[in-house]
Amino acid sequence: MACKACGSERVSTFNGEVAVHRPELGGLNESVVWVFPKLLVCLNCGLAQFAVPEPELSVLVQKP
Repeated sequence: MACKACGSERVSTFNGEVAVHRPELGGLNESVVWVFPKLLVCLNCGLAQFAVPEPELSVLVQKP
């Protein structure tokens, strides 16, 4: 699979750990949603991509 940003074929998959919260300052006072996705990382330009798994996505949808 080629990188969507630079077209490089130098991509690799890594395990990830991401804490997701709302962007506004008030979001920092709310509990975070932990996501442990597979990351697709371009080893040329550094673009990283991942999909939020359904259980965590449903929590994000429910948050105000």
